[in-house]
Amino acid sequence: MTGVKAFWYHSKCVRREKQVVNGAVKAGIVEAIYITDVATTPVRAVSEVAARAGVGLAGDRYANAEGTFSSWPNDHQFTLIEAEAIESVAREYGLRLAPGESRRNVTTRGIALNPLVGKRFRVGDVLCEGTRLCEPCAHLEVVTGKGGLARMMAGRCGLRALLLSDGIIRVGDPITLEEEAAPLADTAR
Repeated sequence: MTGVKAFWYHSKCVRREKQVVNGAVKAGIVEAIYITDVATTPVRAVSEVAARAGVGLAGDRYANAEGTFSSWPNDHQFTLIEAEAIESVAREYGLRLAPGESRRNVTTRGIALNPLVGKRFRVGDVLCEGTRLCEPCAHLEVVTGKGGLARMMAGRCGLRALLLSDGIIRVGDPITLEEEAAPLADTAR
């Protein structure tokens, strides 16, 4: 299946087109980037942002240790969400989120994020690692003023990730899965 497009369906039967190489989803794009320097204040769209390994996105609340969840274990420096998930909630429930209202840093298109937990991937040239799903909570409902949002977004509210290298993330950058390392037995020969 190298280089062909394939269609897959979200658990809510949303048709999605993904790039598939050797049976694995390989690429998406950065559709938007959002940051805010203080917890609960509105996010602002930027066309690019400096990613600092082990710290976060320059100017963002979590890089500045000013986020609502900054005191949690240091298992993420930024968050991502699929544009397709936001669109699906709008279709299914009639609930429209304004750009950036999900409060995730990077909005993606064309790549499934849930399977990236425990995987390394690149956003442009920046090496990242998915750590866990970014499930919605009551805090998101309070900040947005949209009751029921946590229930509607459950299972599709994005990914928490570590920044493993420095670089610039730009709107339009590709998001690509890193090739998995060969088992040690195969590399010892």
